[in-house]
Amino acid sequence: MKAFFTALSLMSLVSLNGHAAVGKLVPGVYEIDPAHTRVSFLIDHFVISQVEGRFNDVKGTFTLNEKVANCKIDVTIPTASLDTGVAKRDEHLKSADFLEVSKYPQMTFKSKKCTGTLEDFKAIGDLTIKGVKKEVVLDGKYLGTVVDTWKNTRAAVSAEGKISRKDFNILYADAIEAGPAVGDEVTIKIISEGIHQAKKK
Repeated sequence: MKAFFTALSLMSLVSLNGHAAVGKLVPGVYEIDPAHTRVSFLIDHFVISQVEGRFNDVKGTFTLNEKVANCKIDVTIPTASLDTGVAKRDEHLKSADFLEVSKYPQMTFKSKKCTGTLEDFKAIGDLTIKGVKKEVVLDGKYLGTVVDTWKNTRAAVSAEGKISRKDFNILYADAIEAGPAVGDEVTIKIISEGIHQAKKK
């Protein structure tokens, strides 16, 4: 039932013409709500197709401010929460061929700089996967603010970017005649709700 009412609160972000009805931004730190955050990925498979997956757990915060330079993102994702909908494939992706979750139980993204506008910003930061830290750029967007059924101030943001899996020591190289069994480029997509954290007095 709680999820149903939260979904209704997000629906209020959308006007009849399909554009976000952005409420008044409340600056500050937002704790990510994992139940209403989606971190997904897309990668080529056997050249002609693609596999989509997601991570079912995510922790962290994002900081919003009218001055984009003061915005921040700090996210941790437990790698064991990977889910492509196929148990056998998930087991392989969690093995040493890919994420090696037994040795690297989490991956992180920590922004170093944000530029642009709230409606179209770039978050430049360090992404760490399998112990390898690389600077990446995510294209982001502030989606709006609402007060939910429990009087929490919620904000939503989205972000998207592309990385090379080989940059992070994910070197699986099985191939067929047409090309690699698994592509190199990975598209990352994030939609996140966060709950405003009031400053302690």
